[in-house]
Amino acid sequence: MSIKVTCIIVDDEPMALNLVESYVEKTPFLELKKKCSSAIEAMEFIKTTPVDLLFLDIQMPDLTGIEFSKMLPKESRVIFTTAFDQYALEGFKVEALDYLLKPFDYAEFLSAANKASTWFSLIKDKQEPVISNEKEFLFVKSEYKQLRIKLADVLYFEGLKDYIKIWLKDNPKPVLTLMSLKSLEEELPESQFMRVHRSFIVSLKNIKVIERSQIIINKQRITISDHYKPKFLEFINRNSLNFN
Repeated sequence: MSIKVTCIIVDDEPMALNLVESYVEKTPFLELKKKCSSAIEAMEFIKTTPVDLLFLDIQMPDLTGIEFSKMLPKESRVIFTTAFDQYALEGFKVEALDYLLKPFDYAEFLSAANKASTWFSLIKDKQEPVISNEKEFLFVKSEYKQLRIKLADVLYFEGLKDYIKIWLKDNPKPVLTLMSLKSLEEELPESQFMRVHRSFIVSLKNIKVIERSQIIINKQRITISDHYKPKFLEFINRNSLNFN
């Protein structure tokens, strides 16, 4: 049985406020406390009435949703709602539970709300919420679209000049995105990925074979360069593998 999740909606557009309100009202485990037309109004409200969850627009006057999210109590969580896909990465940097790109339908809303319900259930059961500790996915721009890449499906990233090939499980063709490998490396969770070569970042969970300073993933041989070898050997030793 789902727990009750208290929430507020923050958006400077009346139509967006009303739409999200209608979605909240038909979601049994959500309890709406207030609709706010600005981050300033929401800030004043939660000073006296703490809530679990904020459905928060990003681009608003005076104080943006990103700025406001950094001021929230640690117990509160955010689902961003915005018409601008360029803020997706910033949204996940501040540990948002999800990111809804307008216009979104009720199915998308419900999926995000269910994620919030799961998160708060874990908190109230005094379990560690996996969502906040490790990223589950990233948004990358490819062919004029923002694609949601599930990190568990990534085999490795291959850097080629100004763009990156993202090689995925069960996908013979890579996803191409304009980005440097260095900037990508800064965004990836260190517990899941490691750079082993100037041109390669590998998924640690998907390494199956290591042979003569080469990692074999999906029949691809990736050389572990001397510069990155010490850190990679530490990972091997930590996990009690023999590297002969």
